[in-house]
Amino acid sequence: MLRAAGVGVGDEVVVPAFGNVEVAEAVELVGALPVFADIDPETYCLDAHSVEAALTARTAAVVAVHRFGRPADMGPLRGVGQRHGLLVLEQGESEMPYDEMAQRRQRAAYLDGKLRGVRTPHWGEGHTYQQYVVRVPGNGRPDRDAFARAVRGRGVECRVPVKTPVHRMPGFRRCLSLPETERAADETLALPVDASLTKRDMQRIVSACNALGGLLQSAY
Repeated sequence: MLRAAGVGVGDEVVVPAFGNVEVAEAVELVGALPVFADIDPETYCLDAHSVEAALTARTAAVVAVHRFGRPADMGPLRGVGQRHGLLVLEQGESEMPYDEMAQRRQRAAYLDGKLRGVRTPHWGEGHTYQQYVVRVPGNGRPDRDAFARAVRGRGVECRVPVKTPVHRMPGFRRCLSLPETERAADETLALPVDASLTKRDMQRIVSACNALGGLLQSAY
């Protein structure tokens, strides 16, 4: 899409640092420079104010990436594009069958109502819960990683969705302040909401997390 739009050498493209490196790699592939902006802490997608602050005379495009099944708020991003004459592209996530999406939403609603001591995902219109991402309050990465180990020890699979922001990776390293991106990378944990999970599986997830999460209430 970037190449078809004429984006190339000498251009800059604003992209998120929270997420997959492939977007930044695609920008470099057409000869342009990826410029990283911060995210909205609720959607984990590009924040329009941060995007606008990152613009220069060389900015040609913005790539918004929908994250974890929660769509980016495209209205403000398109507004930035219109004000500055920029191309605004979207990278979506893989489609899932309606039945699976409905079951994921059902499991997410169950966790929303039962989990204690972790910050559950912010509900948004169109959220498909490709991943159910909570925040573990406390001392950032050390507490999140300890929480994850303890939950796995109780038989519940979980994963860190973004281990290293792109602006901290070799080859893309930038001396930037992206506080929401870095906070999300340190605090987030993806819990299972697969359609195959039984009611007993869901109860096990809640029991494992709440046995630990209740100790973290004061960290909010």
